[in-house]
Amino acid sequence: MNCCLLLPFLLGIPLIWPCFTATEISTTDEVKHPVGSHFRVKRGWMWNQFFVPEEMNKTNYHIGQLRSDLDNGNNSFQYKLLGAGAGSIFVIDERTGDIYAVQKLDREERSLYTLRAQVIDSTTGRAVEPESEFVIRVSDINDNEPKFLDEPYEAIVPEMSPEGTLVIQVTANDADDPSSGNNARLLYSLLQGQPYFSIEPTTGVIRISSKMDRELQDEYWVIIQAKDMIGLPGALSGTTSVLIKLSDVNDNKPIFKERLYRLTVSESSPAGTSIGKIMAYDNDIGENAEMDYSIEDDSQTFDIITNNETQEGIVILKKKVDFEHQNQYRIRANVKNCHVDEKLMEYHVEASTTLIRVQVEDEDEPPVFLLPYYLFEIFEESPHGSFVGMVSAIDPDQRKSPIRYSMTRSKVFSIDTNGTIITTNPLDREISAWYNLSIIATEKYNVQQISAVPVYVQVLNVNDHAPEFSEYYDTYVCENAGPGQVVQTISAVDRDESIEDHHFYFNLPVEDTKNSSFIIIDNEDNTAVILTNRTGFSVQEEPVFYMSVLIADNGIPSLTSTNTLTIHICDCDDSGSTHTCRNKDLTLAMGFRTEVILAILISIMMIFGFVFLILGLKQRRKQTLFPEKGEDFRENIFRYDDEGGGEEDTEAFDIAELRSSTILRERQTRKTAPAEIRSLYRQSLQVGPDSAIFRKFILEKLEEANTDPCAPPFDSLQTYAFEGTGSLAGSLSSLGSAVSDQDENYDYLNELGPRFKRLACMFGSAMPSNN
Repeated sequence: MNCCLLLPFLLGIPLIWPCFTATEISTTDEVKHPVGSHFRVKRGWMWNQFFVPEEMNKTNYHIGQLRSDLDNGNNSFQYKLLGAGAGSIFVIDERTGDIYAVQKLDREERSLYTLRAQVIDSTTGRAVEPESEFVIRVSDINDNEPKFLDEPYEAIVPEMSPEGTLVIQVTANDADDPSSGNNARLLYSLLQGQPYFSIEPTTGVIRISSKMDRELQDEYWVIIQAKDMIGLPGALSGTTSVLIKLSDVNDNKPIFKERLYRLTVSESSPAGTSIGKIMAYDNDIGENAEMDYSIEDDSQTFDIITNNETQEGIVILKKKVDFEHQNQYRIRANVKNCHVDEKLMEYHVEASTTLIRVQVEDEDEPPVFLLPYYLFEIFEESPHGSFVGMVSAIDPDQRKSPIRYSMTRSKVFSIDTNGTIITTNPLDREISAWYNLSIIATEKYNVQQISAVPVYVQVLNVNDHAPEFSEYYDTYVCENAGPGQVVQTISAVDRDESIEDHHFYFNLPVEDTKNSSFIIIDNEDNTAVILTNRTGFSVQEEPVFYMSVLIADNGIPSLTSTNTLTIHICDCDDSGSTHTCRNKDLTLAMGFRTEVILAILISIMMIFGFVFLILGLKQRRKQTLFPEKGEDFRENIFRYDDEGGGEEDTEAFDIAELRSSTILRERQTRKTAPAEIRSLYRQSLQVGPDSAIFRKFILEKLEEANTDPCAPPFDSLQTYAFEGTGSLAGSLSSLGSAVSDQDENYDYLNELGPRFKRLACMFGSAMPSNN
């Protein structure tokens, strides 16, 4: 196949591709290639490649021509194009074999197209030659500008970094073919950022070109440009921005803005009180701005601590101040950074200082005792009003208010207005050897100002207690005891306090020395032994001996007491032991105690029984106090528990109850006067009113109450006295006495009780005189 490719213009340079003939040859045949053509042997077929520039704006751009050497120009052959892009991107003239590009090509999208060509005889429809494969390559032009890949760029570099310090590296990319001339060869330049930064043209590395201070400017915007074609004319470019921040280093020391601080403190403020704040400023930030305050002269009165959150210095009181002692203080404070690198020590050679003047404010202070506590001594049994000691307090303020003294809760001591403490009751060391007092001092001009001081009073010992037996001795001696037998060992105690060790002396009274049945021997170690002085003791004749023992102490003056030792004569057993007597006494004592306990228990039980009996009687009395609740006595007195419902309530009276109580009895012939009246009297308690008359009476009263304008507008209880249709006992009036028997005896009235006493006096005594 004879092919001819004509490229009119390539990069502005006109080129003519010669024609060539393609024939079926063996891969081993030697072929001479025309100049400017590209041939390669593949699979026994000769094929070539064509080039077309990208981004061509011409429609139906002519790429080349395919022609078979068998084509004689009679238009009997038909050329067909097969492969990727055939018919859409590339078309072929079926008669001439010319190939055209109908679309704009972009090498960055696709740089190579592989196509196949075929020649068909239009008369027979058969292929004249086998398919021939060829390649169309899209040649690159500089149509893509450089683009930075990792935007946005941001870098942090310490302030005051030296020149040449690496900051960041930026990289741009060009989509053009790097093998096609200089289209993808880039050069970097700095459009903004001088004189602090510089950039390496080929690598894009940004470096520091001069030192920078963060306190002056803490961030910089640098603009970088990248150009392709190594910056030659016609090159395309792209730009990016780099934000470079300066990190802080501790290159600034803290400085006080104020040279003098004036603070005040009250003399009543306790230790630890905050009296004011001071503040230093550091242009650094973060950890580099952390400060530490201190006092230059190591003051014993004031101190400064640092508030780690606000970086303020808080002046505190280490101990209380006294206006009267010193009313003004001058202290000097220092400040420095907590974290300083050794390389930056040159910036922190001299610390910043300031002066603090503290003014002490006067306050009305409570009285102050001259001593923190007082210790006094006084002998026991001192008389009333004896001097104990004196306390003294003063007003520390300038006005020097007089002081009044008082004592709290003491029945033994008192204090006068001068602070003198005296006794008000006798003292006994053996009862209380120490007294703890609290003396209160109050200012006369301001009674709110008070203070207290402890006073300790020690009661000194006086030898006012004679020695005595250390315990109760239960002594027994056998009847057959011989002389010189040890009966008891005794010892003594003394409640007095002695400067030296106590020493006691034991003796018998002078009158008992010769005639005593027992003798005493002093062991000179504060003990003595009692021995028998004879034989022949008898339980029947003399069962108990009372022995007087004199005990003297070594006090000044020495005191002697007489103590009685009770010695029981015992009918000992064969072994001569007194345990049987001791056990017998113990048994008697225990028996006595048991009887006492039983008597006490019996008494308690009797008391409880009496109490329960009284409670039972009271309960029974309560139950029988109102017997009418459980029994019906048929009296004409009725009890209701109903509550009325108002003026229209017609059911307030239980008529059935009234009716049930009405008992009608026939009138009987009068018997003897006393018996008949007594019977009528009993019946009158059981007869109720007639129901019809009673109903009529109630209705009349109800109508009268309803029509009464003065009746109360609320529920009320109205009591009516109703006698009924007549009394079964007859009338007791004297009006009918004329028709009665003149000789009737009224003495029976005396038997009717106290209610008829007056009638008995009137009729019982009058009638006989009339007769």
